[in-house]
Amino acid sequence: MIGPPGSGKSKVGRILAAGLGVTVRDTDADIEAAAGKPVSEIFVDDGEPRFRELERDAVLAALAEHDGVLSLGGGAIMNPVTQDALERYAADGGHVVFLDVPLAIAAQRVGMNQARPLLLGNPRAQWQKLMTQRRPTYERLATLTIVSSERPGERVAAEIIEALGLAAPAGELVDPKIKESTT
Repeated sequence: MIGPPGSGKSKVGRILAAGLGVTVRDTDADIEAAAGKPVSEIFVDDGEPRFRELERDAVLAALAEHDGVLSLGGGAIMNPVTQDALERYAADGGHVVFLDVPLAIAAQRVGMNQARPLLLGNPRAQWQKLMTQRRPTYERLATLTIVSSERPGERVAAEIIEALGLAAPAGELVDPKIKESTT
């Protein structure tokens, strides 16, 4: 899954993976594990170029090793090596789902907080600028585009399953994170 911050890639990815009975992987989590620190600290301590190197490597490794649902960081698609890898993945029959979201919804979801290094300053204006730069690449790489809007992640995951003609989930789609907290 690809898309901007606040599009729901992490949440929908969890729900989709649970519904399909596969695992989910998030490249931002892979980067944090490899670096031993949060993404925001990598930006501050090592700079964006180093983060982008780690991100490229994480995406390439995940595409090679993982056969479940994969959520990419919002800017991962701007690297030409990553673009080529995603194009090959799609050409080989893989699905690249672009989760699109309007700014107003993204702002509610991410809170436009300072923990997101590329949204420093005026977060709404920065988000809009990033989307203007990234949208053509998201759209070009996507084999399916879904607008996540205000619908629950479970509905978005169900729409992805239906649109891709994947095996229908047994039972109701539920966010495993929420399910864990209620048991």
